[in-house]
Order: sequence, then C-alpha cells, then structure tokens
Amino acid sequence: MSTDVRTDGISGASPRLKARITGVFYLLTILTGIFAQGFVSGTLVVDGDGAATATNILTHRGLFQLGFAVYLIEMACQIAMTALFYDLLKPSGRSVSLLAAFLGFAGCVIKTFSRVFFIAPLFILGGAHYLSVFSAEQLQALALLFLKVNDHGAAIALVFFGFYALLTGYLIIRSTFLPRILGVLSLLGGLGWLSFLYPPLGYRLFPYIAAFGLLGAAALILWLLVMGVNEQRWKEQATVAGMRT
Repeated sequence: MSTDVRTDGISGASPRLKARITGVFYLLTILTGIFAQGFVSGTLVVDGDGAATATNILTHRGLFQLGFAVYLIEMACQIAMTALFYDLLKPSGRSVSLLAAFLGFAGCVIKTFSRVFFIAPLFILGGAHYLSVFSAEQLQALALLFLKVNDHGAAIALVFFGFYALLTGYLIIRSTFLPRILGVLSLLGGLGWLSFLYPPLGYRLFPYIAAFGLLGAAALILWLLVMGVNEQRWKEQATVAGMRT
C-alpha cells in the first residue's frame, strides 16, 4: 500500500475531512473576495471619476484599509485551498494535479502582487510633502490609475485560475469519489475565465461569467462541506495511482 493511503493525506486526516477543510477554505475565499471586491471596491471606487474616488477613500480610510486586509486573507485562503485540492485530487492524476496547483499558485502570486496597487492610493493621497509637486487633480488621477492597474492585475490572474479550473474539472471528472457534474461545472467556469485572454471580452462578459462561476463554486463547496468525498473510492483510486508510480 502506498504512503498516501497509509497516512490518508495531509497530517493523517481522512479524505472526507480533507474535503471538508478544503470546502471551508473555498467558502472563505469566495466570501472574502465578495466583501473586498463587491462591497469595499464597489462602494469606494467610482469608475472614471478620480475626484469622487479620492474623496471616498479619504473619508472612509478605515474601510479601505480593511478591504486591503481582507484581500490578503482571501489570497491566504486561496493558497491553502489550492494546496488542499492538489492533495485531494492527486489520486485522479498526480502530474495533472501538480500542474493545476502550480497554475493556481501563479494566479495567487499575480493577484497578491496586484493588491500593492490597491493600497497605493492611500500613500498618494496622504498629503506627503514630497508629493506637493503634483496638483490635487494629478494625484487623484494617479490614484485612480493605480486602482485600474490593480483591477487589470486581478484580470490577468483570472486567466491562470481559468486554466486551473479546467484541470481541476478534468480531475474531478476522472475521479471516482466526486460527482462528475461538479467537474463539468468547473470546466465551463474555467472556459469563462479564459475570456480574459482578451480583456475587453472578459470585462464585457464578467457579470455572466461571475454568476455562473459562483453557481459552480457554490455547488462544489456545498458538496465538499456536506458530503466530502467517497472515502472507499478515494482510497481505491489512490492505491491504483500508487501502483502506477
């Protein structure tokens, strides 16, 4: 019997428990992302209006800083989720699961780095003496530009998450321990995120892609939290995979 089967994965946790922990981190990733992007950015950032955006940020400085902190929590949860999914789906294909994890981590690195541009407006609008060479209008425009760079960085990360979702969907379909419909939903969601290979198309379709992506994510999260995985089939597939390596 392989080491993976004897230890039942990370730190001796059972496959079902691993699946539920994965579901928890996945849920936290979704909730923190909705709060930071949908509520904080959606409330404070006024598209195309640097003056209104600057006023909102300075008036609600604490909320803006909270949004940045929640963005970082989102990324920490997504990194944990990606690592757990690698271990959970490894019996379906070790090499493919590893490739998916690398793509997922790449997206996390890009998205985390882009958040530096999200917090930058606080420094730009903070009234530092060395920025007095710029007019108020220039500083407001620069702050809005940095927020745009943050958004575009996140859009680039979505392409990597699209490839990740495709591979994850493939592994779920190949698995014997998760419903294949969850893999199909992941494949379709991944194809949607790949529309950001051409950003104008991705931004135009974003409301529909995000809605479908949330539907697929909700289905997978619910299954992981309530049902976990079929432990017997997971162990059987892990044993077969161990014999082939």
